[in-house]
Amino acid sequence: MPRLSVVTAEASHEPLCRTRGQQSNTTCALRCLYCCLSEFPPSTPSISNPFTENIAHALDRNVAHFHPLQRAKEFLRRRCPEHLADPALSSDHVLPIMSLFTAQLHPGRALGFLVLGASLHDVLTRLKAEPQRFPQLDLAYSREQPVEQPVTLSLPANGIRLRFDGPEQRLRLIEIVDFTKNHVTFKDRDLVKPANSQGPPSSPVPGESSSGPTFRQIYHRLLGPTYGGEFIPPTPDAPDNLGNYILSYPGVAFTFRLAESAYSPNKDVVSLLSSAASQVPTSMAVFSGDSWAQARENLWTEILPSVKTVPVLPRGKDVVPDEISLVKVHGGGKLQLFRKWTNSSVWIILGETSPQELIAELGPPNATYRKNDQRMTIHKLRTASHSRARSNGADLHRPDDLTDTDQSSANTGSDDSNDEAIEEDIAGNVSGECFYNYFYLGFDVLVSTPSPPSRPPPAQHESHLPPSRPIKSESPDRLVATKLVLHGNVPGSYEFNRHRRCRWEISYLDDGPPGTAANSETKFTEIKDRLNERWNSAYPDGDTKAPQRGMVLNRGWGDSPGSSCEFLGGWEDSGAKRLDGSDDSTTTLFGFPGLVFEVLKNDHVNTVTVF
Repeated sequence: MPRLSVVTAEASHEPLCRTRGQQSNTTCALRCLYCCLSEFPPSTPSISNPFTENIAHALDRNVAHFHPLQRAKEFLRRRCPEHLADPALSSDHVLPIMSLFTAQLHPGRALGFLVLGASLHDVLTRLKAEPQRFPQLDLAYSREQPVEQPVTLSLPANGIRLRFDGPEQRLRLIEIVDFTKNHVTFKDRDLVKPANSQGPPSSPVPGESSSGPTFRQIYHRLLGPTYGGEFIPPTPDAPDNLGNYILSYPGVAFTFRLAESAYSPNKDVVSLLSSAASQVPTSMAVFSGDSWAQARENLWTEILPSVKTVPVLPRGKDVVPDEISLVKVHGGGKLQLFRKWTNSSVWIILGETSPQELIAELGPPNATYRKNDQRMTIHKLRTASHSRARSNGADLHRPDDLTDTDQSSANTGSDDSNDEAIEEDIAGNVSGECFYNYFYLGFDVLVSTPSPPSRPPPAQHESHLPPSRPIKSESPDRLVATKLVLHGNVPGSYEFNRHRRCRWEISYLDDGPPGTAANSETKFTEIKDRLNERWNSAYPDGDTKAPQRGMVLNRGWGDSPGSSCEFLGGWEDSGAKRLDGSDDSTTTLFGFPGLVFEVLKNDHVNTVTVF
């Protein structure tokens, strides 16, 4: 029988079924399908009934094994639409086109391009770029604790489940829950041989199964002997009284269903699992560790090696800088960026760091966005008018003076010049002012003409700050970094997965016991109380007792000032899905000296703007 192949046909050809005269039955419809696949001309002899049965059987099999038939069906939709009503070709039997996921197993490191330690942003971006291979992505997370609890990404059509930790959003566990929906190999050996799409399924090789690798295949052919596994007894409410037996190897483990009555600690693994030659595992897990029992103790907290050190990944010509694992906010416009897997750090001093220095340390940005949003300048006018009455605290930007952080973060000059300076800002944007978007690092940098940064916190230790620069450029037209926007990539937020998660820490609030620093996982209510306490001495009398006021922001509305703090730069103006004002799109802005927090309904901080 000729092999099946995908062809590209010209739309000007005559319908294939017309050469069959009045014949319009299932055999003719399947014959047209066969002609599309095998590039046979319409004059090909009639197809026999056994082949018709084979094609009909293939239509009912898993979609991953007959995607060429799907392509032919789309071809028939244009060429022979009258045959689409035939039951053998109906949409009930044929699922959307999907390419089979094929991957090499690397125990303890990766499954194909899915590498342990990869960020949730990187994995989702890769999966969404191939919708035919990964047609369905299901994300599960805790609405109340989205950055503390693990995040689960399921690929139902591929039989794969990925688990990420909450704080760092790094891939910690790769699971295969259905071996029939993928093709996994280990050292060029198939875990499960793909089903033959050219005919009826062949008789399985003794000791092998079409639904997954058997114990005998794993233990004797693929991975070899290992130590005895771990039996997890069934729960009291389990209806089948079956527990799980974990057969563990370094970096990979298999789960077998085993009756509690059949398990005995005195039996070896071969006696337990080799009695049924066709027994297959229900799942396979790829993890970092010598065994599953050891790995699960610190599964979510273990420091994983750099993804760049994985030898299985192709190496590009470009040199990619190390990831930024933590951003420490020191106040006064000074930020310290720590590189992942190294002891080095980079300082960004707002008002001084140049674009050339940013590119030298962080690499070129993934994109640039021209800042042109002036919709929040009305609050700038309000701040200017209040500055006369509050000259001793106007530079602190209390929450009730929350302004558009696209503008200068501090008022300078005399009271008479404030209004004139604001009017000049409103008149037009400065040429060259833009955002550097570092999507894969998790933050954006506003590059503009110099403006004084916010004042440092009271009683700050100078030992924690970088040394001052001996030479400073005083040109008023030069471009420097003036704001930094740190993105939390909180699951459930409106702009989720636009940036990688960036972890941050407010260093001048770290004056308590170890582990009590205000950081990206801390609830905003606690951060607010600690900031008010720290800045209490600098506020005007009675100002700390004023109720905290927030500014509501709705990212789902196209005309909302969503870029008032330039969190995303053009996100609201793009073609992304817009919401109607639900909890997922509505956030609240709170301002503090040098900081603006975007807070979600669950009290988690989504973004922080440092100025």
